[in-house]
Amino acid sequence: MRALSLSGKLKWIYFKATGYSYANMGRLFLRLFIGIMLMQFGVRQIDHFDVLKDVFPGVIGMSSHASLIVMICIEIVCSTFIMFGFLTRVMIIPPFVSMVLAEYYLLHDYVTEAPYLLDWQNLGYVPILFMGIYFFLLLVGPGKISVDYFLSLHIIHTENKSEGELEEV
Repeated sequence: MRALSLSGKLKWIYFKATGYSYANMGRLFLRLFIGIMLMQFGVRQIDHFDVLKDVFPGVIGMSSHASLIVMICIEIVCSTFIMFGFLTRVMIIPPFVSMVLAEYYLLHDYVTEAPYLLDWQNLGYVPILFMGIYFFLLLVGPGKISVDYFLSLHIIHTENKSEGELEEV
């Protein structure tokens, strides 16, 4: 390999830094990140179940106790499926809906009483962040490093179809 000039080295670094796309690795990271973040809420709720079962807000006509159990199941099961990339787009829907409800319960007092009290430290922004990530994953899918992709490949090969018929998962 010949010696590169300074401008040649800068061009090489530029193309290496901007020319490659790690979209599937990025999706894997985002799935693992959001799965771990949501799962830690479920683990904390299991850990403090005795305290939370009486104070957790009842949702959609359920008791506080039942709502907490449903929320823990959503946080643990859906997070696990999302991290593995199995039924990803289906498993995003329950946590997305739960974040919409969490946003409602966190902010409804502020909206009706004093919206000017909202600031960047309010926990009401956490569900919005989750909803944004879930919406992104719902649009782009789990990527090629997922159980969904490998199952799609298996189904295509068993039906003697080409991989070209498989669109981006």
